[in-house]
Amino acid sequence: MSQAAGGYYLPEPSKWPIIGSIGLFLTTGGFGLHLMGANLITMYVGFAILTYMLFGWFGTVIKESEAGLYNDQVDMSFRMGMGWFIFSEVMFFAAFFGALFYIRIFAEPWLGGAGNNLMTHEWLYPEYVPTWPTNGPGNAGGEFETMGAWGIPAINTLILLTSGATVTWAHWGLKKGSRSQLIMGLFLTVALGFTFVGFQAYEYIHAYSELNLKMTSGVYGSTFYMLTGFHGLHVTIGAIMLLVMLFRSMKGHFTHENHFAFEAAAWYWHFVDVVWLGLFIFVYWLV
Repeated sequence: MSQAAGGYYLPEPSKWPIIGSIGLFLTTGGFGLHLMGANLITMYVGFAILTYMLFGWFGTVIKESEAGLYNDQVDMSFRMGMGWFIFSEVMFFAAFFGALFYIRIFAEPWLGGAGNNLMTHEWLYPEYVPTWPTNGPGNAGGEFETMGAWGIPAINTLILLTSGATVTWAHWGLKKGSRSQLIMGLFLTVALGFTFVGFQAYEYIHAYSELNLKMTSGVYGSTFYMLTGFHGLHVTIGAIMLLVMLFRSMKGHFTHENHFAFEAAAWYWHFVDVVWLGLFIFVYWLV
């Protein structure tokens, strides 16, 4: 039985880590096999096992939390773990932003002979004139148009900023004991999150079908979709996290003193908001 001893929480032996490891192995291994010509069945099985593990493991944690088994040491470990997780996500996006800045500020001018790279320009691509956005020497992927900042991207910016306000409003409701404000704030945040994802899906369809902006559109297309695509995935994950918080709130979970799960989801959502502001400025606006 899980218990606190000597100030430290001792969880009972769990099957979920090994199940998660098997699921992750099958998912990544199945995808690797698919790249070599196999079908995706192994990957789908692995993903199903991972999904089962997530439901089971988080369900166990929720039950233990609601049973009052966790002490201050567990709460601190949760907070430190979520903090380091978000830091790893910051580094993840920093790598892609760094790639974008390096290509745009350094690599592109160098290919055009800027600085001390005149001979590189003459030897590699003497006909190339550096411009941004670019699909590079060779016009990879054909001609394309960029996605303007003041259409769907601006609307999505407003949506995410509003969702940051609604999740904060929900938090205020929780801290003052207003269950109705908590539920309404979470409902609005989740609705705004999935609306953002819907608009981004429409944006991608428009980019592919009308602007010819694709992953194959040289370095601009690849960086555009890597940054916006991974951000869209994070928005989807964040919205699912908040949806779980909404269901738990409707069941009466959380108090103004004990609600770290809600705080963790809110931290993640604010992180997603900040990343989008960077994307809007550097990917859409300052093209």
